[in-house]
Amino acid sequence: MVKPLTHLGDLPIADFLRDYWQRKPLLIRNAFPDFVSPVSGEELAGMALEEEVESRLIEESGKDGPWQLRNGPFTESDFLSLPASHWTLLVQAVDQWLPEVAELKECFRFIPDWRLDDIMISYAADRGSVGPHYDFYDVFLLQAEGKRLWHQGPKSDESSPRVEGTPLNILRDFEAENSWLLEPGDMLYLPPQYSHWGIADGPCTTISIGFRAPSARVALEDLASELAMALPEHVRYSDPGLAPAKNPGEIDSAAVQRLQEQLGQWIQQPQNIARWFGAVMTEAKYPEILALEAGAAEGWRDQLARGVELVLNPGSRCAFSRDPQALFVDGEVFSAPLSFAENFCTIKTLVQRDIEQFPELAAAGGLIDQLVAQGSLIYPPEVE
Repeated sequence: MVKPLTHLGDLPIADFLRDYWQRKPLLIRNAFPDFVSPVSGEELAGMALEEEVESRLIEESGKDGPWQLRNGPFTESDFLSLPASHWTLLVQAVDQWLPEVAELKECFRFIPDWRLDDIMISYAADRGSVGPHYDFYDVFLLQAEGKRLWHQGPKSDESSPRVEGTPLNILRDFEAENSWLLEPGDMLYLPPQYSHWGIADGPCTTISIGFRAPSARVALEDLASELAMALPEHVRYSDPGLAPAKNPGEIDSAAVQRLQEQLGQWIQQPQNIARWFGAVMTEAKYPEILALEAGAAEGWRDQLARGVELVLNPGSRCAFSRDPQALFVDGEVFSAPLSFAENFCTIKTLVQRDIEQFPELAAAGGLIDQLVAQGSLIYPPEVE
């Protein structure tokens, strides 16, 4: 198994998390010494022909106007008709399809697994770019093949002017504060909302390791619904010790403060919050693809007895919590022994020894049957 990074260049991981993570950008020269790209531009183009793979083409000067966006799947003729420069192909979740790309995620396990989104890889022709923009998530930009010039600008937000006439969120007024030419093995870390613009210096391939975080709006909407279900009907707004109303038509600041304090009391449900959070942060990005694997390992009892392993589907996500004691897989909450859940979330593999140690997992309709049925547990690719 690939080990997590202990340093980013000469910088210890603990120092990076303290001084840079979600604070400021960092350029790491030779982050991956002698790096060899796990995928070529031609292989990315081949993936973009497949219907199950999410892919996009961005042309700076397309037939339909500047910064033209097209979504895959594409055809070979689509690629043959592209100009010699100023275009980019982006393929999402490449780690779900290529084990050698998925291995890269192991290097970033100094960040919790449930924070990792996916690995997107882009191939750009000379001068290819997706324009100056910003993201709402942390990202490591690892140069895989060729060279790319990165310009980093200030933080931006929804009020920053955009280029009109394109579905892409291209920043209209971009001024670089730093510029770096990255070569294979170099890596740039960008916290959320820092504007940036990467321009290919000749054909190049760039690997983006992105991280997920629910928005406050979505979290409040979803969590409120979840927590409200646990509140009995008799728990209501109350105002004992009420002072005489100065104006009976007024909702005064005391009433608002009283409600705010009561809301704080109503959401004191740490175990329910943990269950909700574990389910949300392990939701599969492409559940429809997991469904294609549903039940693929139905004969797992005989196979495990023969020494075959079950592994977590590359498109699946898992996590565990100690309080409440729970295992989260692909947005579902399961009861499981803590020692099993902790080990499974570490190695993401299940063998006969696990069944012998925790026989309840193998019961009919039990945890393993459920994970196999939903496509979360499968045979290793070479066994299928």
